[in-house]
Amino acid sequence: MELIKLNHPHDYKKTDFPEMTMALGYFDGVHLGHQQVIMEAKKTADSKGIKSAVMTFDPHPSVVLGKSVKHIEYITPLDEKARVIERIGVDYLFVIHFTTEFSSLLPQEFIDQYIIGLNVKHVVAGFDYSYGKMGKGTMETIQFHSRNQFDFTVISKLATPEEIKISSTLIRSQLREGKMDAMPGLLGRYYTTQGTVVNGERRGRTIGFPTANVLVDDQYILPPTGVYAVRIEIDGAWNDGVCNVGYKPTFHKEKKDKPSTEVHIFDFNDDIYGKQVKVEWHKHLRNERKFEGIQQLVAQIEKDKQEAMLYFEKNKG
Repeated sequence: MELIKLNHPHDYKKTDFPEMTMALGYFDGVHLGHQQVIMEAKKTADSKGIKSAVMTFDPHPSVVLGKSVKHIEYITPLDEKARVIERIGVDYLFVIHFTTEFSSLLPQEFIDQYIIGLNVKHVVAGFDYSYGKMGKGTMETIQFHSRNQFDFTVISKLATPEEIKISSTLIRSQLREGKMDAMPGLLGRYYTTQGTVVNGERRGRTIGFPTANVLVDDQYILPPTGVYAVRIEIDGAWNDGVCNVGYKPTFHKEKKDKPSTEVHIFDFNDDIYGKQVKVEWHKHLRNERKFEGIQQLVAQIEKDKQEAMLYFEKNKG
């Protein structure tokens, strides 16, 4: 997949690209609804014998447009989003640097410069996609704005079995409630975060449960405090573990600014300080709580470990 970053105004010409079918959207999470849009674009491209493409934006428009809710934490920060889209098998990923100037484009200007101007012959987007200044362009106006230069497909709402629309908003709320086991039904995969293993207090080692203290990239939504069954990827290999997100109230009277993310990896003793790792969040096991002493804490961690091991045993493959 070729990644193309566009600044507005761009100076690409139609002849710079082959004919393409393009999926349009912000695609935070690249959830099942998004995947339906992207896979439809890929299928259409294959049937027409042309290239497939996805267009997205960075940063989130809410950050630039002064909305009251700013999406600074993402389900999939840009690098992660690109990896997921690449796995779908798309040929091109266009990332437009979202600015106030870009947001001021009239719907027709956006279509002329970023769709027709990039040699797009077919557009695929969700039913609620909007474009141009104040989102005045919609999938109902796109035929008018197309100038008969491209065709388009509108993807209808994808919902859960309970008829709730699968959306980034729904996924964010579920993540913030710690409902990690709901993610496969929404994302089509478990939620993952990336980070670096840093030096911690090294207390886990002294009580028989050494942990990898993972400094999670600030761009990710961090699950709420508590204990989770997780898998952790180190040097391309996945390992089962149990993770505590929190402030360790047994040892600290005051909360720090940011909770720590500490993973006890089963049957693992390698030195991994400084390594980039990926944590895959499977199940919330319990809330974080303060224990009367070390022995009570150790007994609970052992219970957590056994519960997580049982979970992975049952959910192999």
